[in-house]
Amino acid sequence: MFYALTKIICRALFGIIFRTKVIGAENIPAEGAFILAANHLSNWDPPFLGTFIGRIVNYMGKEELFKNPVMAQICRWLHVFPVKRGAADKTAIKTAVKVLKSGDCLGIFPEGTRSKTGRLGKAEPGVSLIAAMTKAPIIPAAIVNTEKIFSAEVKIPRLAVVYGTPMNFTGSPKDKEALAAFAQQLMTEIARLKALGESSI
Repeated sequence: MFYALTKIICRALFGIIFRTKVIGAENIPAEGAFILAANHLSNWDPPFLGTFIGRIVNYMGKEELFKNPVMAQICRWLHVFPVKRGAADKTAIKTAVKVLKSGDCLGIFPEGTRSKTGRLGKAEPGVSLIAAMTKAPIIPAAIVNTEKIFSAEVKIPRLAVVYGTPMNFTGSPKDKEALAAFAQQLMTEIARLKALGESSI
């Protein structure tokens, strides 16, 4: 209920006020597990990425968010689970795998942190590892201009989100080179989608 209400509010905010251009929403599976992987520009990105699709998106959120009981409850209502940053968090990975094994959607930002420049960074291999462990397809996605929301430069920027076609990792979860190579391939596709989104607005 809380998630659905938040989504309605976000759809009004992003769709009406920021006139978001949505491309490729038809690429989102109506059912079944998948990983939604996007670039990361601002704190607006998690709600923004899931606003225009019909699926609930489960996210990893930094564990600091769960230290406050009220914030922790809000995070749980929004399908966010904790992850320790800066190290391999086995508990978070197990939770991510459980989400996908249940046939749900996992949202992830492969870079692991927000870009301070707006440019794409290097992907961490975690997204490839989770895909290898679950055989879930990855839907690459690109977010455009969320870092400019209510900024001093542009108060109300035009936004765009582009959802790409599924990508599948078929290698072994133990093959570090293959994991890293696929993660980079994913970022290359996200870069292509980002350029498409930028040209659309």
